[in-house]
This record gives sequence, structure tokens and C-alpha cells, in this order.
Amino acid sequence: CVFTTAKQDHAKKILDVLDPKKQLIRFCLSQQDCVCANGCYWKDLTCLGRDLAKMVALDDTIQGFPEQAANWILVPNWGGDPQDEELLRLIPLLGRLGKVVRTQDGGNWG
Repeated sequence: CVFTTAKQDHAKKILDVLDPKKQLIRFCLSQQDCVCANGCYWKDLTCLGRDLAKMVALDDTIQGFPEQAANWILVPNWGGDPQDEELLRLIPLLGRLGKVVRTQDGGNWG
């Protein structure tokens, strides 16, 4: 899932780059799926309808609700550098998180 504060047409362009064959990303949430307060768009993870204890979100800004702060992993802004490997460095952490969730949940991702 991709969740962006960008407008839907821009989000589609992002997906075309990230997943040109449309095989990796199941769905995309955009600005229309955010909560707008005082002119700022906030990503509310509860709109995904999943257990927050089993979710993490990666972003260069924490645009979620304060009560969801534990679900966010702050990553540096990507400036277009093809040598940038920041997300690759997160693979071990995400793997450990996934293992903990599967262990606690009996192997179900639900």
C-alpha cells in the first residue's frame, strides 16, 4: 500500500514509477483519503481497517495522528539519487518486526 498526501493524479504517477507492471502495490491512498485540519493533510492509519499493532508506516515526515506515532518510521527525504540505499537498510528491522507479529499472532497477518 502507498499512502501519500499527494493528489490522486500525482499519486498515480508515483505508482507508475514504483510499480510499472502493477504487481507489487495493491492499492494507493492519496490526499482524498487523508484528514484535513487547518490546511494540513494527515494520514490516519485507521482508515486501512487493520490492526495498528501490526502496521508500520515509512515516511520522510510524520504526517500521522499523534496517537499513531509508534507506527511511524522516519526516513530521510529521497532526492532522486539512484545510489540511495536507505530503504534497503530497513530490511533487517522490518524483517524482525514481521517475525514478532507472526509469532504473536500464530503466523497470521490478518
